[in-house]
Amino acid sequence: MNTVALDLSPGACIVLDDVEWQVERHEPQLGRVQLVAADGTRLPVSLRFLVNHPQCRASTRSSELGANQGRQPAAWSDVKPQMRALVEQRVEHLMEVRCGFRSGDPFRPAPGEPRPEYDPDRTTMGERRAAKAAELAGLGPAQLKLLLGTEHVGVRTLQRWEARRRTYGRVGCADHRWLRESGEHRTLSAEVREAILAVRAETLHRSDMTFRSREIMIHRYLSDQFPEREIKVPSYYTLRRVWREWFGPGGSRKRYDRSAELPQKDGHVLVTRPGQVVALDTTVLPVMLRESVFCEPVKVHLTLALDVYTRSICAFRLTLVSDASVDVAMMLRDVMLPLPMRAEWGEDMEWPYPGLPAAVVAEFAGHRVAALPFFSPETVTSDHGSVYRNHHLVEVQEVMGCRILPARVLRPQDKQAVERVFGSIRSLLFEQLPGYTGIDVADRGADPEGDASLTIGQMERLIATWVVRVWQNRRLGEHAPSWDPVGDHSPNTLFAASFAQEGFAMDIPCPELYYRFLPEHHVKRIDRRGVRIKGLWYDAAVLHDLSTSRRGGRYKGSWVIHREPRDRRAVFFQDPRTHQWHTLRWTGLPAQEKMPAFGDARVEELLVRMREEGLRPRSDAELLPVLLEMIGALDPVSQWPSQMTKAQRTQRAREITQAQAAAQDRPRPLAPARATQSLAPSATGAAVAEVPSWRERADEAAQSLDAHRRRRRKGAVPPGPEEPMPLGASRRGRNVLVLADDEDAEAGGHARAPTTGE
Repeated sequence: MNTVALDLSPGACIVLDDVEWQVERHEPQLGRVQLVAADGTRLPVSLRFLVNHPQCRASTRSSELGANQGRQPAAWSDVKPQMRALVEQRVEHLMEVRCGFRSGDPFRPAPGEPRPEYDPDRTTMGERRAAKAAELAGLGPAQLKLLLGTEHVGVRTLQRWEARRRTYGRVGCADHRWLRESGEHRTLSAEVREAILAVRAETLHRSDMTFRSREIMIHRYLSDQFPEREIKVPSYYTLRRVWREWFGPGGSRKRYDRSAELPQKDGHVLVTRPGQVVALDTTVLPVMLRESVFCEPVKVHLTLALDVYTRSICAFRLTLVSDASVDVAMMLRDVMLPLPMRAEWGEDMEWPYPGLPAAVVAEFAGHRVAALPFFSPETVTSDHGSVYRNHHLVEVQEVMGCRILPARVLRPQDKQAVERVFGSIRSLLFEQLPGYTGIDVADRGADPEGDASLTIGQMERLIATWVVRVWQNRRLGEHAPSWDPVGDHSPNTLFAASFAQEGFAMDIPCPELYYRFLPEHHVKRIDRRGVRIKGLWYDAAVLHDLSTSRRGGRYKGSWVIHREPRDRRAVFFQDPRTHQWHTLRWTGLPAQEKMPAFGDARVEELLVRMREEGLRPRSDAELLPVLLEMIGALDPVSQWPSQMTKAQRTQRAREITQAQAAAQDRPRPLAPARATQSLAPSATGAAVAEVPSWRERADEAAQSLDAHRRRRRKGAVPPGPEEPMPLGASRRGRNVLVLADDEDAEAGGHARAPTTGE
């Protein structure tokens, strides 16, 4: 990037915090600069202060900035063809002064080069520059004007040309009069400039208005602030041109203008490698799907994690109704994990990136890995939705060691990459599927709900296959990297190129990372009933072998319990002695029977219902009948799918889907073995793969309720006397033909069996 050095010579002007100062004295040997303002105020500063000051810049009074202010830097294409020969002649003389060869290359010398007065092995740079000035002065003004476009070239001119050539290339040797600004030069007085800036600051917070009103406000400001002076104000058209040059053409909404003026904490982020910035966003899937419980058409939310550098879709999630923080946390965990190959995928979808063989990745991952990048993100950017702005997700990102960079309010261009990806997926994939709803209600089909035929599981498999097979190999077009803007690149080729540029740290997290991504609860004391987490009691044998917690810091003396919001049948606890994770079952669960899954929403509804009824149960076992009735234990007419509202059916389907997703995310095997067996229906892949229908779910809950009532009845009846032995049981217990011995008979023993001789 071409930059202009800050001129600190005496007499130069610089601007600090929008106040202009003039350099009075410069002492480079001491690193000090003496500045003086227009009113005579002096300010001694150090060079370190000026270098690190964020609002320090050169004044536009200098010729270096004044020639280029308000326009783009000049390029070689701006030089007219008849003037290019003059510029090239100037460059050749500079090259001879620099290295002794007019071509600038010692390996391509011209005849007689280097000349003795320009030999770098015999002369210094100052001597060569003085010799060149003397040589050009001997040509005469007329010949110099013809060869170099100027009548005089001295040592100072050669130094200035060389400095500009190093900064701007060979176009820096061109005369600034050849590239001067076109159009008329408009001048504004200091008072008019002050009025324009004041009106801009005032109208920024007002409603939108025409420029005629702004012109009137400029005149009012000048008449009020300078009543004794007669100031010449430019015309309406001049003021409008100046306003457009300073503040842009306008035309945007006022709320966007105000948000654009807000200061940015971190400034502009230049993305140069994979994983540096991962953008998150959620949108409603524009395809109606059918849930697997009642087969009803439902709307699904799609959440994407996009690598901004390679445009790779690192992970995605489909959630019913709306996503939660735990869904986003598990999606960030998927970004760090390699994607396993599926049974229907071929070898062309396996890990293809050169520099790291697929066999090595498969050995570390424990399975064959698909062609999708995985890494630990450094920065996560998202909008200001509630699902992204909560304590749980902030803690998850701190565990990952990444930085949170939220987008500016009302500025969608801060995460425009993921917005464009949503539009690309819609046009490339979703529009081809049955049940497509479009982006506007007015453009929707006659019956998209009736056209819906894909289930959530089928859509998930379709998107995963499309991402690996199509999106990762699609040409990026205008999103090509800066180091090869005209080349053909895809997300896969960019990720492979990053291997040679930045390397690849294959860091596969352990399966226990799932538990650390769950919400934490800090418990001070372990009761004899276990621990209480959000209204429910959980217990296991490992809790009763613990003493006082040795945790320090903010939660000193507390135990950490991790809750799974999607499946509240159990929580998870890490043993501080062995660092092994254990499952704590809800104390209200039956011992052996299956229990339908339920989440946080159902638990909150349960507790509200119990408070409304005025019940104060001592144990969670009393909550079980109410819970089973709520999730479909009984089967009255009101619970038939045809009689239930769509919201009720969606809520039930959501509970099953959430429990299914939680079981898929949970690592296996889970210790201890007894807890694993009790949660086998939700912790094994085979049980999760098949979703029960609404009738099977109601039957399962009814069986659990019947078993619970049967145990209650059995426990309420007092134990009766033991049943007497049937008549003749003692006679059938021994041989009646055996005679007892005298000694045995007296001792009350059994008779021995007779031998053959007897």
